[in-house]
Amino acid sequence: MTRRVTKRYGGVLALDAVDLTVGRGEIHCLVGQNGSGKSTFVKIITGVVQPDPGAEIEIAGERVPHLTPDEALRRGIQVVHQELSLFPNLTVAENVATAYFMEPGRRLVRWGDVRRLAAAGLDRIGVALPLDAPLGALPLADRQLVAIARALASDAKLIIMDEPTSSLTRREVERLMGVIRDLRENGVATLFISHKLDEILAVAQTVTVFRDGRTAGTFPRGEIDRRALVCLMVGREVSVSRPEPVAPGPAVLEVRHLTKRGEFADVSLTLHAGEILGVIGPLGSGRTELALALFGMNPPDAGTATLAGEPLALHSSADAIRAGIALVPEDRLRQGVVLNQSIANNLLLTAFDRVVGRLGLLSVRRRDALAVAALEAYNIKAPSAGVPVRVLSGGNQQKVVIAKWLERRPKVLILDCPTAGIDVSSKEHVYEIIRGLARQGVGILLISDEIQEVLSICHRIVIMKAGRIVAEFDSLAVDEGELSRRVAG
Repeated sequence: MTRRVTKRYGGVLALDAVDLTVGRGEIHCLVGQNGSGKSTFVKIITGVVQPDPGAEIEIAGERVPHLTPDEALRRGIQVVHQELSLFPNLTVAENVATAYFMEPGRRLVRWGDVRRLAAAGLDRIGVALPLDAPLGALPLADRQLVAIARALASDAKLIIMDEPTSSLTRREVERLMGVIRDLRENGVATLFISHKLDEILAVAQTVTVFRDGRTAGTFPRGEIDRRALVCLMVGREVSVSRPEPVAPGPAVLEVRHLTKRGEFADVSLTLHAGEILGVIGPLGSGRTELALALFGMNPPDAGTATLAGEPLALHSSADAIRAGIALVPEDRLRQGVVLNQSIANNLLLTAFDRVVGRLGLLSVRRRDALAVAALEAYNIKAPSAGVPVRVLSGGNQQKVVIAKWLERRPKVLILDCPTAGIDVSSKEHVYEIIRGLARQGVGILLISDEIQEVLSICHRIVIMKAGRIVAEFDSLAVDEGELSRRVAG
């Protein structure tokens, strides 16, 4: 339980008298836009950050006046982060039993005890994983389960899951939800944090909404729906739109029988100028591999492609960029931006030729003018174009990635899960950018795993499974229920 939790950073009020209570065995979901105070709150209840005077933190009925990370762990508070803090070079057993190695005064390791402890942690969530396998060899979903088992092996009473499903398939998400429900039955509480409101509504017993550092409300699951959640998060009604009808322009990208052994096969599609074509399907369906092939990073073994009627070479990303194709990758942090560089310098990655003088030297004036124009055009919220990208919210980082590529004036823009991990308001800004580009005649290939997203923004939708396109729809002629069934079936 927390009462009146407040935190100021200089003149910025990150949290303002927040109250939140999580009961034993409760699944309590926490939602809010980026910057609403969720991360600061988690740091406080795990002892990483101290609140301002006047805050009260109570664990299992006992007041804790000065919570430290060690004290939080001792009292059973564990965090499973989006970026898993595990050791990929160690075995499953060694990762689950991390606390064993950290016990004060331990000099000898009894490997039988390590294996028993690891097996017990995995058994509590009902999964069997090879204890001696290197963690790095396991799929991400299994690594997620190892992180939960590690928390249970340390006798967790409250597990905080921060965006745990961002890189999981639907089947893996369902498995994780089952684990969370099992934890509830065993008296372990979960504080589940996610931008994916459908998952929140599927698993929550209680939902708390943060907005602008304050508690906008706490509700039993039966008293809240998606529309009300969005309204509480952004402070206003947000309507669910459908795509604007468009008359198809000329074919800008045509793909025929494109094949990459082991990844996708016999893929044929046509993308028109001004059209937003959605590609949806479970992770592992070949959709990202197809995107990388069209960008020249994953050259196909067979098939042909044309861009604006001209044969398209798919041998390298340089070929694709010269032809007029841009890719906003799924992993924006590792592939989309240079985090420690400024917004202005990130834009230079694709627009250097526009800011050099006659002698081939960088014009700082031109660079800064380009960056300031991008901040305004793409609604990037930042103190200046000189700040490093790493300090921006996820939504603003994504806008930088998009802005970087749009400086190339592409004919085709490929977007791979462009709104993953960003909040509702930032999603709307990204959607407006996409719609605006389509109006300008850019052909857009939008890969997503969100049914509602493709229905709201795409003109046509194709479903990929096991590396093949298995169905195609006009988005105005299909509803959410039918599309969900076809994707899941």
